[in-house]
Amino acid sequence: MFGLDFSMLSQEAVMNETYLDWLLEGAKWTIISASSSWIVALILGIIVGTMRTLPSKTLRFLGATYVECLRNVPLIVQLFFWYYVWPNLMPEPFSQWIKMQDPIVQIMTAGILCLGLFTSARVAEQVRSSIESLAKGQLRAALATGMTTLQAYRYVILPQALRIILPPMTSELLNIFKNSSVLQTIGLAELTRQAAQINDYTAKAYESFILVTIAYIIINVALMFIMKMIERWTALPTAKGA
Repeated sequence: MFGLDFSMLSQEAVMNETYLDWLLEGAKWTIISASSSWIVALILGIIVGTMRTLPSKTLRFLGATYVECLRNVPLIVQLFFWYYVWPNLMPEPFSQWIKMQDPIVQIMTAGILCLGLFTSARVAEQVRSSIESLAKGQLRAALATGMTTLQAYRYVILPQALRIILPPMTSELLNIFKNSSVLQTIGLAELTRQAAQINDYTAKAYESFILVTIAYIIINVALMFIMKMIERWTALPTAKGA
């Protein structure tokens, strides 16, 4: 087909590993790094997004500062900060401890912090806009029943807001998996890095990057299916019957 030859997948690369093994290894690191980063992004995004809607001006200011700082600095710059700069800003004992860790631990820590924090700012904006779209009377009614602000958000506001943002959260989840490709710049052997490495060894650039493209498509389609299932599972009874 168009002169493409994918038989190199079964060929031995080094140390009894085939090029298919390299691709699978890359997929593993892509999934681990992106999934871990997504957990960080979701937790911090919900917290910061909620802070931006609270009555406290101080908390709203801190939330807005957090979002603007992370949204307005390029992802690659943030990655280099967490990998090269952050360890040197820590107290000397902690800095030395970080530098003594296995290289993959250092890479994954920097990568997860970078992707997680960068995406959390985007999640926070989704959460904020979702909360602000709810009727203002709901919070006042909850407070009138004797709930504290924390209880009102936990039992009334956030359950509704999080349902509303599920569709846009699908896009953010897909983005974090795609953005994980930047981790190759600090040495993580994820999918894109493995494709480049296979090309270096076999000189089959078309085949290598076609395979990685297919791998990303498969991962993203699986993620969209999972998110659709979550949307149906969490939908309100009225929405399910609509």
